[in-house]
Amino acid sequence: MKRYFLADAHLKDPRDLNYRHLLGFLRSLEEEPCELFLLGDIFEFWMGYRHTLFAVYVPLLEQLRRLREQGTEIVFVEGNHDFRMGPYFTKTLGCTVFPREGLLERDGRRIHISHGDLVDEEDFPYRLLRAFLRCAPFYAAFSVFPPDWAWEIARWAGRRSRKKRAAREKRWDPENLLRRHARRRFAQGADLVITGHFHFPWLEESEEETILALGDWISQFSYAILDEGKITLTSYPTEEENRPLSNSY
Repeated sequence: MKRYFLADAHLKDPRDLNYRHLLGFLRSLEEEPCELFLLGDIFEFWMGYRHTLFAVYVPLLEQLRRLREQGTEIVFVEGNHDFRMGPYFTKTLGCTVFPREGLLERDGRRIHISHGDLVDEEDFPYRLLRAFLRCAPFYAAFSVFPPDWAWEIARWAGRRSRKKRAAREKRWDPENLLRRHARRRFAQGADLVITGHFHFPWLEESEEETILALGDWISQFSYAILDEGKITLTSYPTEEENRPLSNSY
């Protein structure tokens, strides 16, 4: 069974190019059962209401439902834009959901998966914000807002976040951050560490250990395939054939 990994689509509208490409990719997985790992920020905003789904996400959710009905297993790791996935993911779709990270065994590999927003252990302001947004009192207060209001608030916050992210990226050294993160996970027994978050497709392998950053589904359309223990980083063919991605991103 092949296993597919992707992250950071930040879906907003089914008419958007990246949304349509992701649906096309997921339809291509209908040919045979597989395992699909979604490593966070697939949605621009998701905080799982018990009885409400945002209409813009119905096409994606329907495609995920079809994959589940055909035998595909889905694993979701929550990101910084999509968390508290709620009963639709855990009960209706029957997905395995990790709020923070997971350590799994597949194809003879011990795989550590996370979104990647906690890779930088020295980013204390973000860690405090993350904990606040996930605490029960905040969720209870936010749930009082009508979903339309919540959507607009989240879109506004997302625009502010992207502006701040552009400034942070100038200071980021993602390769070193990822190497430090991976060393901690290797010490815990993993031999393959996979993250998203950085919008930076990157693969570094040694004889016994592998670090993989997934890139995004905004402009790169990158994803990874684990097949018989071998991990490959590639991209969805939007204009040209599938091609391995270099480490020069």
